[in-house]
Amino acid sequence: MNQDLQYKDCIEACLQCMNACNVCYVSSLKEYELAMLRECIRLDRECADICDFAAQSMIRQSPFVQEICELCVKACEACADECGKHEHQHCKDCAEACRRCADACRHMLTAA
Repeated sequence: MNQDLQYKDCIEACLQCMNACNVCYVSSLKEYELAMLRECIRLDRECADICDFAAQSMIRQSPFVQEICELCVKACEACADECGKHEHQHCKDCAEACRRCADACRHMLTAA
C-alpha cells in the first residue's frame, strides 16, 4: 500500500485533533473556573503540538513515524482523559477528537 494512502486517515485525524485541542485551549482560557481547567489547558497545548508533529512526520515520511505516532497515542489518551472530566462542550469535543486520533494512530501502527 502506498504510504500516502496508508497515512491519509491518520494525518486527517491528527490535524482534526490538533484543531480541537487548540479550540479547547483558547475556550478554556475564557472560562470562569480557570484553576479547575489548568491541567486541561496544559494537555491541550501539549497534545496539539504532538499531533501537528505526528502529521508532519507522516507527510515527510520520517523514519521515526512509528515512535512519534506511539507518543501521539499517549498524548491523545492523556488529553482525552483530562478533557473527559469536564462538562464544557469544547472539552467534550476535544476528548472525542483525541480518542479518534489515538484510534487512527493505533490502526496505522498495526497496518504499517
